[in-house]
Amino acid sequence: MIVALIALVALIFAPAIVSRSMLQDMILVFLLASLALCWNLMAGYAGLISVGQQAFVGLGGYALFALIIIGGVDPLLAIPTAALVVALLSVPVGTLVFRMQGAYFAVVTWVVAEVFRLVLAQWRELGGGTGTSLPRSATGNMFGMDFVAELFGVRSAAAREIIIYWAALFTIALVVAGSYYLLRSRIGLALRAIKDGEVAAQSIGVTTTRIKFAVYVFAAFGAGLVGAIYFLQASRISPDAAFSLLDWTAYIIFIVVIGGLATIEGPIIGAILFVLLRNAMSGFGPWYLLVLGALGIAVMLLAPKGIWGNFSLRTGIHLFPTRRTLFIADKEDRSK
Repeated sequence: MIVALIALVALIFAPAIVSRSMLQDMILVFLLASLALCWNLMAGYAGLISVGQQAFVGLGGYALFALIIIGGVDPLLAIPTAALVVALLSVPVGTLVFRMQGAYFAVVTWVVAEVFRLVLAQWRELGGGTGTSLPRSATGNMFGMDFVAELFGVRSAAAREIIIYWAALFTIALVVAGSYYLLRSRIGLALRAIKDGEVAAQSIGVTTTRIKFAVYVFAAFGAGLVGAIYFLQASRISPDAAFSLLDWTAYIIFIVVIGGLATIEGPIIGAILFVLLRNAMSGFGPWYLLVLGALGIAVMLLAPKGIWGNFSLRTGIHLFPTRRTLFIADKEDRSK
């Protein structure tokens, strides 16, 4: 815990020493890792294989733009508000998709995402099918920009980037802490029981549907935060970008697979490797996707538990230990 706090403090003041390009890469790592952790919580523990998380990323982005452009809300305040809107919307959506199981659940989540994409493509106030951009007046007067510009001695554009960096850092810290607390709680024990055998878990009184639904809403909230922050940084949104299956689900599944399913550390490692590969091979065109595919296949064949999963299995090292050890007292202790 002390090491994590030291690392968090160091990351808070990182904008003072890192370059702007490095800062942008760190923002992307934080956002992808947050989204991967949310998907990992659903798939790795609750058994919910969703291929429609782009629905909540896109809704988070569009909710942010609506709050800023139509509602006149400050961008910094609009981020958590947009995430709360997404979490509320996930309740009726979850009620619908939870009627399906297995492969049908996965297909329905993708269909729901496509429905949202088509609906928001008709919203003319936010650009319709071509999308829209944030007005400079909204992002130029963001809360805290003057303070950050004076603190780091930078211009307004760099100050805006630092604020977005802090928002992304807060998001990954919130998702990691929330996931760790959830897995260490009684809900975490129930999730492990569901993972080992859902029917067996139900037979001992675990309310599987309610727990899965809670995880689903939590993942939607995290995805909403990611979408709001990402498109605030981009300052532009469109239906195709906001609800991209490749960017917000396929890449996320790849990150979780190479990092390690059902671990907290794995998605973080996977996000770092993904961004490094993206930067190193961005100029190779289609070869970039081929390398990602080959790496994913190699990891699944040679290290089925992912990079971190196999590392922790061999070394016994766990940065975020979520397992519990049961100690059984001997007869003499029980008699006392």
